[in-house]
Amino acid sequence: MARMRNVPEPLPFINHFGLSEEDLRTTLVFALSRGGDFAETFLEYRASDYIHMEDDIIKETAETIGVGMGIRVLSGDKTGFGYTNDLSLEKIQKAALTAASIASGKFKSAPLRFRHPSRRPSCCPVLRPAHMASMGKKIALVREAYGAAKSFDLKILKVKASLQDSVQYVVVANSEGLLVRDVRPMVRLTCIAIAGKDSRRESGYWGGGGRAGLEVFKDVLTPRRIGEEAAREAVLLLDAVDAPAGEMPIVLSPGHGGVLIHEAVGHLLEADFNRKKTSIFWNKMGKKVGTEQVTIYDDPTIPHSRGSYDIDDEGTIPRKTLLIEKGVVRGLLQDRLSAGLMKRPLTGHGRRQDFSHWPIPRMANTYIDRGEYARDEILASVRKGFYVESLQGGQVEDSGKFTFSVSLGRLIEDGKLTAPVKQATLIGTNIDILKNLSMVGSDLAFGLQTGTCSKEGQDVPVNDGCPTMKISRMTVGGQR
Repeated sequence: MARMRNVPEPLPFINHFGLSEEDLRTTLVFALSRGGDFAETFLEYRASDYIHMEDDIIKETAETIGVGMGIRVLSGDKTGFGYTNDLSLEKIQKAALTAASIASGKFKSAPLRFRHPSRRPSCCPVLRPAHMASMGKKIALVREAYGAAKSFDLKILKVKASLQDSVQYVVVANSEGLLVRDVRPMVRLTCIAIAGKDSRRESGYWGGGGRAGLEVFKDVLTPRRIGEEAAREAVLLLDAVDAPAGEMPIVLSPGHGGVLIHEAVGHLLEADFNRKKTSIFWNKMGKKVGTEQVTIYDDPTIPHSRGSYDIDDEGTIPRKTLLIEKGVVRGLLQDRLSAGLMKRPLTGHGRRQDFSHWPIPRMANTYIDRGEYARDEILASVRKGFYVESLQGGQVEDSGKFTFSVSLGRLIEDGKLTAPVKQATLIGTNIDILKNLSMVGSDLAFGLQTGTCSKEGQDVPVNDGCPTMKISRMTVGGQR
């Protein structure tokens, strides 16, 4: 991902909680009052803004502030959890006793004092959090994206543009004596354009952002480009042909094709699914599951990426984690519970939606590493096939079977991209993808910095990426 100019030191931590270290220690005493192997408190303060423009007016603005504490107790493979948005000691102690109810045994002492481990330089410093910018400045960005889409072509009938930003302050304290703090900025600007011709309607989507301030829309991706790209896709689809149907070679575009790897492969390499033996990979560690072209990482430390963080939601410093190396399964994404039960090291992938949820293993920035082929070389190898320019989303089963909707595709004819394609569906299994991934390009790129991943009722920001990739055989659902 591109770096921004003139980046300063990380944001200073502001204590929004009014609790002392002794208060946190006392909370852990209550949480461990019935025993248990481990206890943890997670404090969160989050301030967010939202601006939405539609029908040529700013239709909605909202500012929200949330604060609270989640308290977790682990006892074997059981989790006790309580939370409160009232940070009085009485309410906190009540939540701690709720979490403690999962355990049974002798009282376990809390740490006498906390340690404050040294931190590496932040992966997400910003010039100024978007939340601290004026509402007028943010509205101007939304209007610019909206106007660029609306004026792109006379076929554009409707435009929606939105900006969301937040800054999150967290404190994690646990019964092993760890006490860490973090500040996490986030911003996202998106645009949807709807084009029409005769009775036909098509839509396009584009956006950008990341763990950055508003400077990202000057240094990396402008609002004008966001609006124009959304409109370009909508207009292009007005002349799209029906999707072909059947088995054929597939080429995935760099960056945007990464969501296929995220959904079809990444989730099944999260440790909890493997610990519970519900993932197709649960017994595949050290075994070959794909071609030598396949090397997959998850890296929460990529500068300014939407899925990045300096500590995970358990206070662990994250690390770039190798999942598959040249087709061989090498690792899993671990949280504290799964790592302890599986006797594996922590990777820093324990994440939660907010203080009212406990952490579970989650992806951050998942990607297929770059290969050796040029994009033109990959396209030239396909006489007749299908090019996936952008994906809309999909469904994946624990067995690895999936279906994905393609928002924009193109036909490949004699090694060249030709007609745009609408209403295509990709159908297959993750093992088929990995075994049929025959060419990987050198042009690694990441997605739009707008993605959110859902799992067990929790949403977290993520990103994914890939180079241009060729899957030698895959089923496309469309028109015969």
